[in-house]
Amino acid sequence: MVMRFFRKKPSSFQIIIMGFLGLILVGTILLMLPIAAKDGCGASIEDALFTSTSAACVTGLVVRDTALYWSGFGQAVILVLIQIGGLGIVSVVAFIAMLSGRKITLLQRSMLQDSISAHQIGGIVKMIGFIFMIALITELSGAVIMLPSFCRQYGLSGIWMSVFHSVSAFCNAGFDIMGARTGSFSSLTSFAGNPGIVIPIILLIISGGIGFLTWEDIAAHKLHFHRYKMQSKVVIITTALLIIVPAVLLFLFEYTDSGMKDRILLSLFQAVTPRTAGFNTASFSSLSGTGSMLLIVLMLIGGSPGSTAGGMKTTTAAVMLANASSVFQRKRSVQLFGRRIEDSTIRNAATLFMLYLLLPVIGAAVISMAENIPVGDSLFETVSAIGTVGLSLGITPSLGFVSRVVLILLMFFGRVGGLTLIFAAISSKNTDVSQRPVEKIIVG
Repeated sequence: MVMRFFRKKPSSFQIIIMGFLGLILVGTILLMLPIAAKDGCGASIEDALFTSTSAACVTGLVVRDTALYWSGFGQAVILVLIQIGGLGIVSVVAFIAMLSGRKITLLQRSMLQDSISAHQIGGIVKMIGFIFMIALITELSGAVIMLPSFCRQYGLSGIWMSVFHSVSAFCNAGFDIMGARTGSFSSLTSFAGNPGIVIPIILLIISGGIGFLTWEDIAAHKLHFHRYKMQSKVVIITTALLIIVPAVLLFLFEYTDSGMKDRILLSLFQAVTPRTAGFNTASFSSLSGTGSMLLIVLMLIGGSPGSTAGGMKTTTAAVMLANASSVFQRKRSVQLFGRRIEDSTIRNAATLFMLYLLLPVIGAAVISMAENIPVGDSLFETVSAIGTVGLSLGITPSLGFVSRVVLILLMFFGRVGGLTLIFAAISSKNTDVSQRPVEKIIVG
């Protein structure tokens, strides 16, 4: 399998994988430098590899508190990894090539199409420029909005904090640099009731998570929802439901001992952040079992295609629900917004759904046996890893080598994408062109 991977000219899927591996490797080397850590000794290869993978895969799981352990140089390396990982290594390379005046070849355009999950190759170069424009405007706006709150409390260092958290939120990374001020691994808990921080972070997470293809549709058709492509309609409606419904449930059954304003902000933030963002404004140890299960479901679904977010994607969940609905209603085809869904799309969605259910469970079983901790706690961490979320029950820093390797593999799988890995490993040439005899099998 490995020899076949390198024998022929690499496919676009293989190049995407190698690009992320290269980014993680460079990040690991930089984080091992003495200048990257505050103690001047440099991080161990294990800590550097885990942190680099988490940053490049915009996950946010950490084994070292970002503010307490890493120096300014180390934090800058992490932020660059987050930015490149969020926008995609292929997109970043293409954008640099565009700035230098180089022509983007047809093969490179095809690679870009696979990288950002575009529907067609036409206009892909223009789309790259649009992506970077949206990212720059959104991240800069977020930083400016949060600047007064951070600077009022932390002085000039609030400038760096505003930039860092804005980029981390838009890229759905969940890395924070609050540890030196509010305690290790505290995330944004000290700002739980501050709308000047909570609201911008929420908007940044949603902006990065709905996908650049949806933003392109919004830019082209403004607020004329009926003119949007079917995918954009699915993304917007599904995203809205996955924010409103969990927020209401959390408001009704969790955080009942908080004041009304804090309760609203806590519920809304904890409904949004599991969508692969990884920040938190409240301790998850205080959540009920039902609340934790709700967060696990949200982490598995994640963001949308062509976005900075991970997870199995909102469209995958929507297609699976539409497929179930068609079975219940005995329809001959799966439909969404008056359009029929292709059978290949349904098969891809079913495959992703199976992988995102199976792999975290296997990983949780391995971690539970290796660390002798409850499988439920392990499952929360593995789902957070494969969904590139970064939320944690606080057990990740204490995990051993085997458990960290499991989380690293899950983070990489979640960011690169299950189908990308499968298509890269298996030859794209279809040798089975014959039609086999049909025989019925009873399911259910």
